[in-house]
Amino acid sequence: MKANREIVLASSSAYRKALLKRIGLECAAIAPDIDETALPQEAAQSTALRLAQAKAQRIAQDCPAALIIGSDQVAVLGDTVLGKPGTHDAAVRQLQAMSGQTVVFHTALCVLDAAAGSMQSANVPTTVRFRELDRDRIERYLAIDQPYDCAGSAKIEAMGIALVENVESDDPSALIGLPLIALVTMLKRNGIEVL
Repeated sequence: MKANREIVLASSSAYRKALLKRIGLECAAIAPDIDETALPQEAAQSTALRLAQAKAQRIAQDCPAALIIGSDQVAVLGDTVLGKPGTHDAAVRQLQAMSGQTVVFHTALCVLDAAAGSMQSANVPTTVRFRELDRDRIERYLAIDQPYDCAGSAKIEAMGIALVENVESDDPSALIGLPLIALVTMLKRNGIEVL
């Protein structure tokens, strides 16, 4: 699909870019380079929404006529926020903590019409129940997917599916990092039909 106006993804995520291609949306992707630190006492879903909006607003400074898509995901286990592990050891610790537990992934979406100054936002939670994971299974999984850049250390779209017992969400793509059902609705409100 070729839109009649510039659309920019405020992200350097290969996962989000791939999701946009699934719905036929070709657009530029620009890393927003913002501080993604949670604010003190900020709830996970609030952090995700604030960061999705901040990413879009940052890119609007350079693309003032564009329609900008911002997204962010924050995973939470009880009261503990699970970020991107970055290293093998951190991923092992995260997966051990998630073993047999339920994790909520808050995936926020923002569509900012920079020219009009209008913004749409939504949070799409996904509840994931993980299987019991022993150290050997964790190590085998990490050797295959190497999910060190994924919140919660698991790629549900790849071998990470074998780690989960149950997934509940209104939007199956939200867990991968971009809620496409909500995005299609927001794009339509901005005059862009995906299909």
